[in-house]
Amino acid sequence: MQQSKTLGQNVRRRRQKLGISQEELALRSGLNRTYVTDVELGKYNVTLLTICKLAGALECRPSELLRGVSPVDSK
Repeated sequence: MQQSKTLGQNVRRRRQKLGISQEELALRSGLNRTYVTDVELGKYNVTLLTICKLAGALECRPSELLRGVSPVDSK
């Protein structure tokens, strides 16, 4: 679940850089505020659609939110 934690840290960092609250991010992305909180805490493996919604709301590319997320070994 390290990937989820890294994604969550990236979301939080970008949100704070923009100076918006979790509530505002939730409104902009169409997601529930508690879900946004849990994403930032790395509690979920989010879908690509959710990453794209967050990126749009955070005015960045999805790849920026995925920075530092390493591939999962499928073995």
